[in-house]
Amino acid sequence: MAGVARSLLELGMPWWEFVLRAVAVYAVVLLLVRFTGKRTIGQFTPFDLLVVVLLGTAVQNSLIGSDTSLLGGLILAATLLGLNWTVGKLSAHSRRFDRFVEGKPVILVRHGALFRDELARQSVSEQDFAIARRSAGYATLAEIDLAVLETSGEITFIGRKDGD
Repeated sequence: MAGVARSLLELGMPWWEFVLRAVAVYAVVLLLVRFTGKRTIGQFTPFDLLVVVLLGTAVQNSLIGSDTSLLGGLILAATLLGLNWTVGKLSAHSRRFDRFVEGKPVILVRHGALFRDELARQSVSEQDFAIARRSAGYATLAEIDLAVLETSGEITFIGRKDGD
């Protein structure tokens, strides 16, 4: 029994290497997700879910190396949660940092005119946009005064007033 406990708690590398690996992987993955567009976060499709699962598998060895100890996993979990908390705090206190991490909202429709170049730039297909539009209760583009791709990846709509 003592051998099992030892193997669960015995680290395969120094504790600080777990922290360093977690910081490096977190920063790189955060940047990659940030620069691949908001769709990755908000407009989830089965393909996007597959990418997220495979991304987790792809970076697993970068995080743990050859270590399989319980303690190593707990150090990684604590580091990743701490990084996430820190990014949240920094985002709440710094507009510049928040814009860097979260991006800014993007206008997709104004006065019924769809900006196809923005859809493409944000990796949102016209079909996905049409689904979001219909889900929001708008049958046509002419009914929309403004559609915004929010930093969360959600598309919000403001309808046209009568007489617009």
